[in-house]
Amino acid sequence: MNAVIPTFAGGTLDRADQVRVNPDRLRAAMMNPRAKLLKLDGLNPVFDDYGDIAWAAAYEASPDNDLLLLGIDDETPFFAELNGAGDAGPAANPALWQMLGSLPADQAAIYATARSLVDWHARHRFCAQCGQPTQSRKGGWARVCDREQQGCGAEHFPRTDPVAIMLSECEGKVLLGRQPRFPPKSFSALAGFLEPGESVEGCVKRELFEEAGIHVRDVRYVASQPWPFPSSLMIACTSITDDPSLTLDEDEIEEAAWFSLDEVKAAMAGDKSAPFVAPPPFAIAYNLLKHWVDGKG
Repeated sequence: MNAVIPTFAGGTLDRADQVRVNPDRLRAAMMNPRAKLLKLDGLNPVFDDYGDIAWAAAYEASPDNDLLLLGIDDETPFFAELNGAGDAGPAANPALWQMLGSLPADQAAIYATARSLVDWHARHRFCAQCGQPTQSRKGGWARVCDREQQGCGAEHFPRTDPVAIMLSECEGKVLLGRQPRFPPKSFSALAGFLEPGESVEGCVKRELFEEAGIHVRDVRYVASQPWPFPSSLMIACTSITDDPSLTLDEDEIEEAAWFSLDEVKAAMAGDKSAPFVAPPPFAIAYNLLKHWVDGKG
């Protein structure tokens, strides 16, 4: 079975930690005449005439803005501006999602990194420990509460929230659900945030019981996906249950059902007669369903 490589997970840039932490090397990277600056409209990507993410020369960055070192490739540094993130608009933007889904894997990964980091900086300008303003450090990969500004000196690092997203199989069928905010007929894998002190396997079991009322076993990891809306790590798993009876948490799940292999295949093929609409191809739920279908082949 082929390896699962979801959208946003195909990064190839050297993140160059040895440059981030060295002020002289970081300054040299910023002054490199080959350095590039990712164009963003708030938190949204800007596309060029070919449908790729657009770049400018790094020297075009505003002198008032801090820079995020996205990485280095073939001695070319890649940056994004941190300040003035603005409003990204709704994350569930079908036009944006279609464009992102068509990006090459390396470009999608660059955008995911930039979006998550720029958004994190915009929302963490003050120290969670003492409330004083913080400053960008380490090429945009940390913020420091500056003692010279009467701060406490605490360092803060970008957070990623882990989320388990999972399928459960019973008698050759797979469980999918829909939330009230989903478009009509759209179904997807169930998902939930990991809680403190909880393993991935424990989260899968808990979430499936809380949301669907089923007890599962044989939890298996499939793949993971950075999800920059705003900054999560989707951890895709499969599981087995011996009892298909469902008891839904109606605050979370509007509808759930078991679907056969043929029904899943039809939905993934875009068949209008299929009983549900499959997740978009750039979502890891799509990869998870494909993994399940391929395993039945």
